Amino acid sequence: MLPPSLRERKRYLIIEIITEHDVSREELIREIFAATGSLYGDIGSSECGLKLLNFEKQKGILRCSHMMTEKTRAALATITSIGGQRAIVHVLGISGTIKGATKKYIQCATISEA
Repeated sequence: MLPPSLRERKRYLIIEIITEHDVSREELIREIFAATGSLYGDIGSSECGLKLLNFEKQKGILRCSHMMTEKTRAALATITSIGGQRAIVHVLGISGTIKGATKKYIQCATISEA
């Protein structure tokens, strides 16, 4: 384990998928990696360090490197279809911690929907 001062810093993007039908986690992951790979190539997509942490009810948390947040947002904007259906990936916000992301963006969204 590396000490905290040597670890790579991360950012958490809270995303919402807008489609006509529900999208599975596997389809979303496949499309995110295809978009980053086609836009930045293998080296650029590996520098982003993407990982989909949580995905429920068309909302999820995507982890990326803190230096690559803008490039990650650009790659997400290029996604137009997921699993053969039209889709939009909307970034609700960016946070430095998972706790802050869920508290600020996911829980507030569920409260306002209710």
